[in-house]
Order: sequence, then C-alpha cells, then structure tokens
Amino acid sequence: DAVEAMAALLAKVREQGGRLFFLGVGGSAANCSHAVNDFRKIVGIESYAPTDNVSELTARTNDEGWDTVFVKWLKTSRLGDKDAVFVLSVGGGNLEKNISPNLVRALQYARNVGARITGIVGRDGGFTATVADACLIIPTVNPETVTPHSEAFQAVIWHLLVSHPALKACQTKWESFR
Repeated sequence: DAVEAMAALLAKVREQGGRLFFLGVGGSAANCSHAVNDFRKIVGIESYAPTDNVSELTARTNDEGWDTVFVKWLKTSRLGDKDAVFVLSVGGGNLEKNISPNLVRALQYARNVGARITGIVGRDGGFTATVADACLIIPTVNPETVTPHSEAFQAVIWHLLVSHPALKACQTKWESFR
C-alpha cells in the first residue's frame, strides 16, 4: 500500500535525523506550505518548501532559470542521503512535454545525492512516479477535473500521513478534546 510505504519512508527520515523538502508549483506549492507546517508540528520532521521564500525563488528564477530553481535551492540546503524530497504535483513532471521541468531536475539531483523521494501526484505520475521510492498516484476520475482532484487529494493523503501511528508525534488541539 502506497500510504504505508510513504509512512515507513518518512519514519526512517525522522529516525535518521533527516530533513524533508517539499516541492510543488501552483496550487501544489500552496499545499507544500501547509504540509511543511503539519510535518514540522505534528510529526516532528524538520521540513521546508523553497516556494515559501518568494524573494529567493524569484531571484533564482530570474538569474538562473525556472528549470533549475529547485536544484539550486536543494544544493544550497545541502540535500543529502538522510533527507527526502516530497513532491506534490498534478503531473509529476515531464521533460518531453516541458511540464514542471524544475521538478524533474530536482529529482535527478536528489537521486544523485542518495536522498529518498516520495510524492503524491495525479495523472500517470510523470517522472516522479518513475523515480520515487514511494509514490501515491491519484486516479483520474474525470479528465476535466484532474487538477482540482489531484490538489484536493494531496491534502487528504498528507493529512493521513501526519496522523499515521508510525509518524504522529504530537496530539493536535482539536483531537485532544473529548
């Protein structure tokens, strides 16, 4: 089961003192920001999203290009073999179709340095699904609503993960009331 594989991967990252780097664009970038909060607060994994720093993101895009914006950020963050990259994406990246090439380049770099890769993606999962150690592909129910379904289910799945018994380290306020 993909959720169990993702939970095991993330538990290992936490055990080894690794960090979690969320990557996504558009609505998925907004989900990354929320997921960073939940994984830091509820799971206790040091987590980051490059899209949370608009100044750095736009400077890197302007000076170095969109295709490498995440790679350069991960290099500066010293991504290593104890860390994981967590992709939230509708398509997962595809160089041939020029869809989220920045995700593809970042995942190639992550693989080169031995970082773990996981993701929640739509469509066929794209490049993310081909290189991930654990990946959940949101099934296409209606080709006209792939984006909203993918982005909505990203939230459902990461919330399942932060509530997973192998990961949850902190009781959330509303769940503490009986």
